[in-house]
Amino acid sequence: MIEGLSGDRMMIGLLIGIVFLILVILKTKIHSFIALILCTVIVGLIGGMPMTNEVIGGKTVSIVNSITSGFGGTLGSIGIIIGFGVIMGQIFEATGAAKRMAFTFLRLFGKNREEEAMGLTGFFVSIPIFCDSGFVILSPIAKAISRAVKKSVIGLGVALGGGLVITHTMVPPTPGPLGVCGIFSIDVGKFILYALVLSIPMTLGCLVYAKYYIPRKLFRIPNENGEIVDAPRGQPDFSTLLKEDLSDVPGTFESFAPLVIPILLILINTVSTAFGMTTGFMGFLVFLGQPIIAVGIGVLLSIVTLARRLDRKTALAEMEKGMASAGIIMLVTGGGGALGQIIKDSGLGTYMAEGMASANIPIIILPLAIATVMRFIQGSGTVAMTTAASISAPIVIAAGVDPIFGAIACCVGSLFFSYFNDSMFWVVNRMLGVSEVKEQMMVWSVTTTIAWAIGVVEVLVLELVWF
Repeated sequence: MIEGLSGDRMMIGLLIGIVFLILVILKTKIHSFIALILCTVIVGLIGGMPMTNEVIGGKTVSIVNSITSGFGGTLGSIGIIIGFGVIMGQIFEATGAAKRMAFTFLRLFGKNREEEAMGLTGFFVSIPIFCDSGFVILSPIAKAISRAVKKSVIGLGVALGGGLVITHTMVPPTPGPLGVCGIFSIDVGKFILYALVLSIPMTLGCLVYAKYYIPRKLFRIPNENGEIVDAPRGQPDFSTLLKEDLSDVPGTFESFAPLVIPILLILINTVSTAFGMTTGFMGFLVFLGQPIIAVGIGVLLSIVTLARRLDRKTALAEMEKGMASAGIIMLVTGGGGALGQIIKDSGLGTYMAEGMASANIPIIILPLAIATVMRFIQGSGTVAMTTAASISAPIVIAAGVDPIFGAIACCVGSLFFSYFNDSMFWVVNRMLGVSEVKEQMMVWSVTTTIAWAIGVVEVLVLELVWF
């Protein structure tokens, strides 16, 4: 905890703030964004955070400073990507490219395997790129498939998001797992093999939930205007679907290029940076592979190639429509970042983690428990796993436990129950048009918890077999 703050008081503030947030969203007309900011203020006031700027431990701390830095920091990393991604998605919809992509997936994977197609796509795409960026880029495909085959877009989105978040959390070279490997001083290649194998059951669990449970509760399909609305549930009709004339829509390469090229550039950036190849021509590729630049290239490519089918007035109108919807997503995502930041600035996460480290908990469970609590308290999976690794690594290594299992436990714990203080929670729900709190938790909080629960079982099995 920062000097002068009580960990117990901050915990009480957090609990009251979360209860307030849930009640306000459920029972009043206050928008989620406003409720998030109010919740953050309540947590800070009750927890004893300074109301005006104070320099504590060389760092400027106050309630307002945490709100602005958390909001700005979150949108600084993903806000532009959200804007670009939504604009690109709108172009896909208006030009028919999304329809082409949907039919390509249907022909490739076969009928009634759309969730598997989305989950597998997310599983591999999120190894080199951030899961929230990946969801923004790929969600137009889920929407196009939903409209084409009359399957719930929520189920398809959950399958996509589940695949994305699991490998993002478990498999290097994403920053979190890579940092954990460094803290535990373990071989990255060996860790990747373990993480990939352990990620498969977790992904399958999320796929079962997305395919068989979500559509029974939330059956929604994008209409002709791109709005996601409730629809009568029925059996998908494939009889004439794949025979539909696609001569008036862009070709396969032209449709996929604005998505594939950014993903490839980001992959090159990640791999090159991991291996220290950042000079000369590779340095230029690393620049192009930064998510903002890469997705920006995708947007320009979609405008040059796909939007040429539209007249100037229509193209601009479609892009402005995308910008309007992106604004809401950005505000709510930034509000979640503000809540997470005040928890980080107060030191509450570290306070709880250190308390758990001093408890009498089995060694392999220690990093798992710390990461789980950290994830729930402050929202960021990367912060949760790296903090858990920093605290538990010396203990795990001193106890003679294979550090690779401690690293796995850190990553698994950071999947637990994504909710209001996690930007991915808002990205997924807002991109899928889910606004009710109960439904938001069903869509994303439960999904991440399923992955976490399967991972916990795997960690416990590892402990029984090797210790």
